[in-house]
Amino acid sequence: MTRSVPFATLLAHAHILADAAGKAIRPHFRKALSVDDKGGAMGFDPVTIADRAAERVIARHLARAFPDHGIHGEEFGVTRADARYRWVIDPIDGTRAFIMGLPTWGTLIGLMDGSEPLLGVMDQPFTGERFWSGAKTTHLRSASGKTQRLRTRACPTLEAAIFSTTHPDYFKPGKGERILSALKTQTRMTRYGGDCYAYCLLAAGHIDIVVETDLKPYDIAALIPIIERAGGMITSWNGGTAANGGNVIACGDPTLHAHVIALIANA
Repeated sequence: MTRSVPFATLLAHAHILADAAGKAIRPHFRKALSVDDKGGAMGFDPVTIADRAAERVIARHLARAFPDHGIHGEEFGVTRADARYRWVIDPIDGTRAFIMGLPTWGTLIGLMDGSEPLLGVMDQPFTGERFWSGAKTTHLRSASGKTQRLRTRACPTLEAAIFSTTHPDYFKPGKGERILSALKTQTRMTRYGGDCYAYCLLAAGHIDIVVETDLKPYDIAALIPIIERAGGMITSWNGGTAANGGNVIACGDPTLHAHVIALIANA
């Protein structure tokens, strides 16, 4: 049986992982690099040397520090799937933004304790920003080194809300398109292209709603505790857990979350 590890120890290692991943990624950003397509018949799904290098360095550290822990990484799959502690890793969430030179990508480092998201880190090594969940709170360290506690903002109505999603084309014809149209029509403002960065801006009180489709666990596991411990809510479209990915709603205000759930159910 896997021994329990103090939260502070796990969080300290999550920061070490983020440091190591950033060191592997930064030399490749805004540089000429080849892009492979791992999507095949499923559509373009880019991956670069930076994605793979970052996940490898994370896996090497975890193998030394926690050999009995599992890993679920985007690039190299799952090891020790039945472990109590499972690190859920997306080395570059927003690879398309990375390829384009946009700074809205980030390294996602999540840790599951059984079925529960225990902690999360989102690191943006180019801007020098790092968002993470403490045991009960959420924090941001800026490029200056200053750390602040984050809170979502009160926004109980759709009419006052700022809505973000990565790309409108990800909403499927039929109900998906109706949901997107309703969100755009009923909210104050819509912006696209945020990837993981949008969720962290929601935790910081700058965005009110993020709705996404067809996510994988490594797209979202790290972001769940970041949002929840800042005061927000994040669930599946039917109100269940978001930890397995799929269709996801994140809101800074619990009342607003209930309105989005109703909007989706009635679309």
